[in-house]
Amino acid sequence: MTRAPVSAEVFTALARTRPAPNATAALRGALHARRMLLVKSLLVRVDRQSAVLAPAVRRRFERDWALLVRAERADAAAVREVVDYPMTGAWLTEALAAPDGPAFAVRLAHVGGVAVAAAVRAGCPVDGTLPTPSGALVLPGLGVLRCPSGHARLSGQPGLVRITDDAGHNDVLLPRPVAGPGGGAPGGIGRGPGWSALRTLPGSTVVLDDLDPYRVPPSGIGPQSLLAAERPYSSYRMWARRWREASALLSATDPDRAVELRGLLRAVVPLAAAERPGGTSMGATLRSAPGAALTQLPDEGRELAESLVHETHHSKLAALDELVPLCRPGRGTAHHRVAWRSDPRPVPAVLQGAYAHLALTDLWWRAGNGSRAPADWRLRARERFEAQREEVGEALSVLLESDELTCAGREFVQEMGRHHASLGVTARNLL
Repeated sequence: MTRAPVSAEVFTALARTRPAPNATAALRGALHARRMLLVKSLLVRVDRQSAVLAPAVRRRFERDWALLVRAERADAAAVREVVDYPMTGAWLTEALAAPDGPAFAVRLAHVGGVAVAAAVRAGCPVDGTLPTPSGALVLPGLGVLRCPSGHARLSGQPGLVRITDDAGHNDVLLPRPVAGPGGGAPGGIGRGPGWSALRTLPGSTVVLDDLDPYRVPPSGIGPQSLLAAERPYSSYRMWARRWREASALLSATDPDRAVELRGLLRAVVPLAAAERPGGTSMGATLRSAPGAALTQLPDEGRELAESLVHETHHSKLAALDELVPLCRPGRGTAHHRVAWRSDPRPVPAVLQGAYAHLALTDLWWRAGNGSRAPADWRLRARERFEAQREEVGEALSVLLESDELTCAGREFVQEMGRHHASLGVTARNLL
C-alpha cells in the first residue's frame, strides 16, 4: 500500500505515466513542500552562523528577508511562483552545500534578487539600495539588470517597481506581471537600458531561461560537461519555432499530455551547442530544479517534443519521491546495464530512465496509432515503439529483481509493468 498524501488513484496514474489533473496538483504540492523545507534550512543555517557572518552580510539578509515576508503577506500565490521557480531550487541547494565563509556569503546575497522578484510579482512597493557584488541583479523568473556600479537603487509604488544601477546608466521599470489568456508576454516584462527580460515561449507561461546563473551547475551537464547557452547564442526565434512545432505535435498526438507538460514545466534552459551523439540533442533535468528542461536546440520539433516529455517525467518522479520514497537509501552498490546508456547505472537511475522511456513508449504508441499526427511523425513513432518497448521491458525486469526498492517502489514498478504490457495489445488500452 502507498502512504498519504498520495491517493491510490494518483499513484496509479503516475506509475502509468498518464496525465491526470489531480496528479499534477499533488506534484506541485510536493515540490512546494520541498522548496519550503530548503528555505527553512537556509534560515536555520543563517541563524546558527549569526556570530560568524559579517555584520553587513547579516544586515543585508535581514533586510532582504523582511521584503520577502512583506511580499508574501501581499500575495502569497505570487511569492510561491518565485520560491517554486526551478532555478530558485538550484540556488538553495547550492547555497546549503556551500562551505562556511565567503562562499556561503556570496550565495546568500542572491536572497535579494529573490525578494525583489517576489515583490514585483506581488505588487509590493520597495525602496532602498541593494548591493550587487556580481555586477548584476538577478530576478528569478523575470530577468537580469546589469549593475556595474555594484549597487542597485529600488523605488516604486504598489504594482510598479523601478530599479536603477547606482551609477545611473542602467534602469528598468517593472510592472506587476499579468499573464494573458495565451500565456505570458513573449518579450517578457520591463524595458530599459541594461535590462534583459526572460521571454516566454509561444502560447504558454514557460520561459526560455538563458540568463539565470544557477540554471546549470558550474561543472556543466552530462559526459560532455555542457554549459548553458548564453543570451547572445540562444536564438529565441529558433526556440519559439521548435516550441510551436513540438506543441502542435503533442496536441495532435496526446492532448492530455500537452496540457500536463504546460502545467508542470516552468522553464526551458538552452544548453550550449556541442557534438551530439547520434545526431540527437542532449537533455537533462536537475533534481534540485524540477520543472526545468535543459536541452540543446534540436533540429526538428519532434525531437523537442520527445525531449520535453522525457525531461518532464524526470521532474515528475523526483517530485513523487519527495512524497513517497521509491528506493531505499544506502541499499547496495549494484550497477546495471540499460539500453539507453553506455555506463552501468545504480537502481535509482535505472528507475528514472525506465520511467522517462516508458512515457516515450506510451507517446510513440499513441502517435503511431493516431490519425491526427503527421505521417512522418507516425512513421518514426512506429519505428521507435518496438525497440523502446523492449528496452523498457528489460529495465523493468532489472528493477523487479532488485531488493533496493521500497514497498511503494515495488508497487510503482509493478504498475509501470502493467501499463508497459498493455501497450501494443489493443487500442482499448489507450483509454
